[in-house]
Amino acid sequence: MAENFPNLVKETDIQVQEAQRVPNKMNPKRPTPRHTIIKMQKIQDKERILKVAREKQLVTYKGVPIRLSADFSKETLQARREWQEIFRVMKSKNLQLRLLYPAKLSFRIDGNIKSFPDKKKLKEFITTKLLLCEMMKGLFEEKDKIYEQTKWQ
Repeated sequence: MAENFPNLVKETDIQVQEAQRVPNKMNPKRPTPRHTIIKMQKIQDKERILKVAREKQLVTYKGVPIRLSADFSKETLQARREWQEIFRVMKSKNLQLRLLYPAKLSFRIDGNIKSFPDKKKLKEFITTKLLLCEMMKGLFEEKDKIYEQTKWQ
């Protein structure tokens, strides 16, 4: 902590309630880091640490870069997963994308930042932009057909 957040450690008494390493699938061809879940005694400590980490941008542990992120609920994770396919396609076309909390897609187009809380709003917007329409061709139609087939069952 002191390595990355010296001022934060000095000004507050941060206490960890629980810490555990999560086993993950090992890939012998690629060294993959293991996740560590840390539960703080105070939510404010977690929020302060994450805020300072975002501002600093590069957090290290013993000189090795690490990434800090908040843990999401199952509902939030599911909502964010629903954007994965669209996110992957748009990212492959070099668009500057972000998933805002809880699950809102945001990207820059024509110098403006556009945000979409759901796929329906994105679909409406895409129909006005020829370039995006070409990029997303097939993504919405296939899902719409599946929805229509299962809607009445």
